[in-house]
Amino acid sequence: METLKHECGVAMIRLRKPLGYFKEKYGSCFYGLNKLYLLMEKQHNRGQEGAGLGCIKLNAMPGNEYIFRERALGSSAIQEIFDNVKRSVNTASETCKREEDLPFIGEVYMGHLRYSTTGKSGISYVHPFLRRNNWRSRNLMLCGNFNMTNVDEIFDSIVSEGQHPKIYADTVLILEQLGSRLDDEYHRLYSIYHNQGLDGKELTRQIEANLSIPDIITEPGRLWDGGFVICGALGSGDIFALRDPHGIRPAFYYYDDEIVVVASERPVIQTTMHLDIDQVKELTPGSAIIVNQKGDITITDILGEQKNERCSFERIYFSRGSDADIYNERKALGHEIAPAILKAVDNDLENTVLSFIPNTAEVAYIGLMEGMEHFLKVQVADKISNLDPNLPDYKEQLLKILDTKHLRCEKIAIKDIKLRTFITEGDSRDDLAAHVYDVTYGQVKQGIDNLVVIDDSIVRGTTLKQSIIGILDRLHPRRIIIVSSSPQVRYPDYYGIDMSRMSEFAAFRAAIRLLKKRGMQNIIDDVYAKCKAQQNLPKEKVVNYVNEIYAPFTDEEISDEIAEMLTPAGTEAEVKIIYQTLDGLHKSIPGHPGDWYFSGNYPTPGGNRMVNLAFINYYEGNPNRRN
Repeated sequence: METLKHECGVAMIRLRKPLGYFKEKYGSCFYGLNKLYLLMEKQHNRGQEGAGLGCIKLNAMPGNEYIFRERALGSSAIQEIFDNVKRSVNTASETCKREEDLPFIGEVYMGHLRYSTTGKSGISYVHPFLRRNNWRSRNLMLCGNFNMTNVDEIFDSIVSEGQHPKIYADTVLILEQLGSRLDDEYHRLYSIYHNQGLDGKELTRQIEANLSIPDIITEPGRLWDGGFVICGALGSGDIFALRDPHGIRPAFYYYDDEIVVVASERPVIQTTMHLDIDQVKELTPGSAIIVNQKGDITITDILGEQKNERCSFERIYFSRGSDADIYNERKALGHEIAPAILKAVDNDLENTVLSFIPNTAEVAYIGLMEGMEHFLKVQVADKISNLDPNLPDYKEQLLKILDTKHLRCEKIAIKDIKLRTFITEGDSRDDLAAHVYDVTYGQVKQGIDNLVVIDDSIVRGTTLKQSIIGILDRLHPRRIIIVSSSPQVRYPDYYGIDMSRMSEFAAFRAAIRLLKKRGMQNIIDDVYAKCKAQQNLPKEKVVNYVNEIYAPFTDEEISDEIAEMLTPAGTEAEVKIIYQTLDGLHKSIPGHPGDWYFSGNYPTPGGNRMVNLAFINYYEGNPNRRN
């Protein structure tokens, strides 16, 4: 219902055979490039703002380019960059005698899908980033799915070494951090082999063959506070992908004797490489998959695996639902919330229509229907068990019980094409925005039926108020019940999802309204004072005091206030909003317990510091300031 800008997607390929091998077996040297296209296109959901592609050719002759990069902005960026690659290849093919010599035909590929989490945009912020050098092994190409909470510490660390970063952005700073460590590793090996009497090409070959990726990435990685999957490639052929110690951001891999593949989502690799689910492995949190210049693969513990904080929102909303486990988890979320819906409709399923918000909640809707069907079966079983078999009309009553009506499941809400509201202003524009959704008429009994509509999440509530509730009310149900398969989003996320401002959240606005309504303004002031008092403390000592804003109220009280807040004026039906509980979330998604946006339990110290700063900005009248 509400599009969230969220964590990016990564794709990386390392061919383990010469290009000639792929040309002979698959009929073309484009094997790696084609696989990268599929990996990126299948992760299109992870990036609507931009995309980038990088390629490294391992056997280019001196005097010829061996690193290629193409980037573009916009929702059609993937198609644009591959169209540009195609044009480059076609132009070069007029003079190249061999496919292997064409641009963008190499052994190392890197792809990136971008969603901004910082508000910064433009081609200069699109991955992959590139640090060039005249020695192949000192070239570094970098992309990632990450957001760091301690950019200031990273910046200060780099400056203290004498560097002068030109951009204050975590991507650029991480590139320079790793680049500096790469330089150190190069000089270490140079000293060793130079003292052994090597020089020239042989010295360079020995350095390229013996670079230690763990030595390059360990020290910088220990400083990073955030959720991350950092992918890097050296011009000499080494690649790596490093995952954060809590597993906040996802990473999966596959390799065989021909290829190594890394991506943000498991089914993407399955589809691209035609694999069974157990053939794709999850990268262990804190570890890196490393492929050296010769193509040897190691999975190395770099940062140590810490408490499991795998992102639950990844499973609810962001990842493709084609993953077997995610599909079942989303069904479980719908099933888990069924009892709360039954209570809200007074167990009256005969006069209740169940539906969903397209196109985000179909799977949770299936789970909801299964939960409701289970209730019906229990209801029938109870009636049968209470029926006296000695009654003269026993058979007729039994048949009547067994003839219990099925669930009334309909597709009520319909997502229309994007309306061109930019051509109008004021009330006229608002009226057009209200028609983003349409409804199916004739399925709801006016003034009698409860209309239950499930969505995967309700974060800001903007679309509910501007469009959905109003358009559903045109069917004249007795009651409209909007259901979120995920809990109330109460806190900003600082590890990859574009949810960074307190004022964005319907739950936060509702809690503030309740505090003011009940004469509890002092709590708001106290929280501000506590947050301000911590501003100069080390992040490890900062406590999340924002949770005190919610403490006086039950989940139901906040949900009821959200419903009142989001119900448009003139709505005739009674409107109720139901959220998933935290217990229901963890029961449905047991392997991904990260819930800081719901609970305020941030997995790293930087999260506590940032949420306090977000509240300070809100209180001081800077609600739109990004941290």
